[in-house]
Amino acid sequence: MTDLRLIHLTYAGAARPPAQVVFDDDMTVIYGASDTGKSFIVDSIAYMLGNSNLTLIPEAEGYSQILLGLRMPDGSPLTLVRRPDSNAVQAHFADLRDLVTRAADRHLTATHTARSTRSLSMFLMGELGLGNVRIRKNEAGGTRDLMLADLAHLSVVTETRMVDPLSPVLTSHANSTKTPATSVMKFLLSGEDDPVIDTGPNQGQRRVHKGQITLLDQIVLDLTGKLTTQENETQLRERLTRIQTTIDAQSQSLRFIADRHMNAVTSRMQTSQELAALDNRLAEVTDLLTRFRLLEQQYHSDLERLETVSEVGSLLGFFRVGTCVFCGAEPEHQHPGHGAEETTQLHEAVQAEMGKTTSLLTDLLPTITELDAELTTLHVRHESGRTQAADLDAQIDTAEGQLAPLRAHMDDLLAARSTVERELELHSRISELEHRRSALDGQGAVTTSRPVEHIPTRVVNAFDSFLRDTLAAWKVPAVDFAEYDQYTADIRAGSRPRAGRGKGVRSVLHSAFTTALARYCHDHGLPHPGFVVLDSPVVTYREPVGEDVDITGHVVDHFYRDMATFPGQAIIIENGDPPEDVLPDVTAYRFTGSAEGRRGFFPISATRPPNASPNTGFREANT
Repeated sequence: MTDLRLIHLTYAGAARPPAQVVFDDDMTVIYGASDTGKSFIVDSIAYMLGNSNLTLIPEAEGYSQILLGLRMPDGSPLTLVRRPDSNAVQAHFADLRDLVTRAADRHLTATHTARSTRSLSMFLMGELGLGNVRIRKNEAGGTRDLMLADLAHLSVVTETRMVDPLSPVLTSHANSTKTPATSVMKFLLSGEDDPVIDTGPNQGQRRVHKGQITLLDQIVLDLTGKLTTQENETQLRERLTRIQTTIDAQSQSLRFIADRHMNAVTSRMQTSQELAALDNRLAEVTDLLTRFRLLEQQYHSDLERLETVSEVGSLLGFFRVGTCVFCGAEPEHQHPGHGAEETTQLHEAVQAEMGKTTSLLTDLLPTITELDAELTTLHVRHESGRTQAADLDAQIDTAEGQLAPLRAHMDDLLAARSTVERELELHSRISELEHRRSALDGQGAVTTSRPVEHIPTRVVNAFDSFLRDTLAAWKVPAVDFAEYDQYTADIRAGSRPRAGRGKGVRSVLHSAFTTALARYCHDHGLPHPGFVVLDSPVVTYREPVGEDVDITGHVVDHFYRDMATFPGQAIIIENGDPPEDVLPDVTAYRFTGSAEGRRGFFPISATRPPNASPNTGFREANT
């Protein structure tokens, strides 16, 4: 299998300078002061490879994206982008090293889901050619997919796990995790996964099956007690068919009467609107006729008065001597024929006014006649509308009287159908539970064919030689005859289990185990991620000759010199300085914890321009 490589780890955020470390293909050392984010880098790598939790440090506030650059086995770049506190992972088939705004090439989830194409684990395992590998998950021989977490657990070692008494192979103290953990170790050392076989239930599973059968029996009894009839499933289905046929027929009648009722209601509403319009028009016409008849009377009265004025004027002008009644002239000032002249003018004025009034009256009379005719028509239409409204009201009352019993009957039919359907559902559930009970009852004996659980002795001995060579190269004393005990899944050295040693020896043994496993897989062409990430592998180690031995003693020096020849990719996190003769040959980051040099993983100021170059270590600075 071609190895995987870590290219870079980057934290990016809007208006934030990127926090980034670029990893060497061979060896990268990140060392320096405490509380500068060194261990946080390891936690972030584990998080990007599928861990569910990441405890953020205060310096990470404001960074919205975590980028992990990878080089795939075929040499192509891949960038994984994940937000803190999110299971969503974006995969980009490109080398991205700043805030990502482009659309993802693949949308993945960090949560492992068996056979899911959206699982980050299944995606990367497929890219590594390990998509079909199966490992045991229980002592009965049941299997599951090999997950990315299984490999990351053996190649990315955090500071907490480095000194933990728990075996480097195991993922937790729970007994249920021992079988899959040892199965993964067997696969890495031998290259053989576990076959999918049916071994039947073990003793514990049979006890569970018995409890399940008892529970199923109780549930069946409870469901049977809820049945309200003695009819079997066939009889219930026949009754349901009859009820449904009646419902269909009833529905047709209901629809017919409901349509008739709706049409009558619609027509009644239209008739009501027409009657309202007729009432308004009747009021208008009646009012107009009243006004026009008063006007007609007024015209007749005016004509009578004008005729009287004409007659009186003639009489006054011919028979009365004295002051002129028309112009007020005294007799001495009246010329001959004055009275006749004034009478003639009055008569002409009266005649003109009578002609005008007569013309207005002549125009008014046809209008009154038309309004009389319209009023008669309106009365006829109004009476017809009232008759039609009364008929529609009768139709509505009849339809409502027919709908009420039909609806009541339909409600009864629907209730009966629901009862039958509920009975059928109970029968179906009872049948399903009885089928499950029968299946559990049939799973009786455990087959004698069990999968091979142990690793061949020759394979374990070959790995032990790599472990011993590693400890010998580091010049670690008092750990003679180191070996991997596959039955306890722990490391033994100096006739003592690793869990029984102090923190310093536990961390060295853990580092040696992880490194030896990677070397063994590399030399034998066996599956392995191809990289190791070790957090504080020798920081707590002290030479066993005194309490005040410097932590960069000869074991530490030999550790670094041996790791410089590591055939894969090694990323070392430590507090102490590596040996001077090693630094020129590795990529090193020295975190000072102060304003001088590079303070830590995160930049000192959030206002630093994104394109400003970070203060990195030796090889990177020289290149």
